[in-house]
Amino acid sequence: MRLALHWQIGIAIVLAFVVGALTWSMPDGQQATLVGVFQFVGALFINALKMLIVPLIVSSIIVGVANIGGGDDVGRLGGKTLLFYWATTLSAILVGLFLVNIVQPGLSNGEPARDLLDLTVSAGEVSSRVGSPGMGDLADIFLRLVPSNVVAAAANAQLLGLIFFSLLFGYFMARASHDVAEPLFRFWNGVFDVMMRMTEFVMKFAPIGVFGLIAAVVASQDYSEFERFLGVLLKFAGVVAAALLIQLLVVLPLFLRFAGRVRAYAMFPAMAPALLTAFSTASSSATLPITMDCVEDNAGVSKKIASFVLPLGATVNMAGTALYECVAVIFIAQAYGVDLSIYLQFVIVMTALLTSIGVAGVPSASLVAIVIILQTVGLPAEAIGILFVFDRILDMSRTAVNIFGDACCAVIVARREGETTALALDAPSAPSAA
Repeated sequence: MRLALHWQIGIAIVLAFVVGALTWSMPDGQQATLVGVFQFVGALFINALKMLIVPLIVSSIIVGVANIGGGDDVGRLGGKTLLFYWATTLSAILVGLFLVNIVQPGLSNGEPARDLLDLTVSAGEVSSRVGSPGMGDLADIFLRLVPSNVVAAAANAQLLGLIFFSLLFGYFMARASHDVAEPLFRFWNGVFDVMMRMTEFVMKFAPIGVFGLIAAVVASQDYSEFERFLGVLLKFAGVVAAALLIQLLVVLPLFLRFAGRVRAYAMFPAMAPALLTAFSTASSSATLPITMDCVEDNAGVSKKIASFVLPLGATVNMAGTALYECVAVIFIAQAYGVDLSIYLQFVIVMTALLTSIGVAGVPSASLVAIVIILQTVGLPAEAIGILFVFDRILDMSRTAVNIFGDACCAVIVARREGETTALALDAPSAPSAA
């Protein structure tokens, strides 16, 4: 009997850790060669997924909006979707804010870890910078919402602009005359169907691609270079991981149970292939095809809802990313010995909320947003370097939270729109959680 995709991916991850660890004892030349092979295999898989993103997102949103029909339906569905995304992102930021202030990972033995982390800017200089935040850098996020050239936006993977264009195109296509709308709808529906078939083909090679991605990360590790500050960074990583787990295992299931009236923990086995793919690729955009497949086939959400909510969430809903940005900036402030006021922490929360919307769904894209937040509150951008040590594993973790939040939103919106879905409390045979 053929193993399910998520089991194949799980086995590939375990094998990647074992094989990657075995390379540590090899001569440098052999290890470098193997790392290059692993990276090639992983990059090939990621490129294949990225190849699908633009046509899949554009076609799915256009078809989804056109299927919804009237303007009242679009406004109602869009309003519910954005409200949920805003609520979960804000809750994630607040969870991270609470934990980072309680644990204070930027301190070592009660003292700022600035010297331990080799941060060069003096504490006095940092303190003089902090306190007069400006919001000008955020304007670019909103400018990207309306691209001046939609072809250039597609070429540069500016997904926020593409989503806005696709929403408008689908909305007005549905209002065109039948003679105009019908061939357009058949075209975009055909594109969407072909893209889903291509996705299914690419995903047959997912275990091989995931093996290459993980094995390259494990084999490339060199722990000797951060022995001095390993303890501090482990505490930071632990705070991020704990906050992400609370969001994943507590906050989102509560939304599912009380807002969606579904069997909350049954979502985890239903979304297992997407969660494992998100964790291994660290890309919510690359995982989008698998997320759509899981939500429609396993969670029982209609294609109409899934094709509208999920592509929007792949760019707009970055709850895990926003959580990470908030924790990272406050960690850096603690390391410099800066005591952030309630006002500045509020600025960080709002900036993280806004910048997470514009973050591309690709690995480590949130580091760019963190630089924006650091500059907004006056902290040195040089501190971004210390985050790279554990960024990959944390990026993988927050991406899994991002796509699970997208899936939860799709289920909740479907329930609010009157769909039963496979996981509903009143469903005739809801699957049990594993």
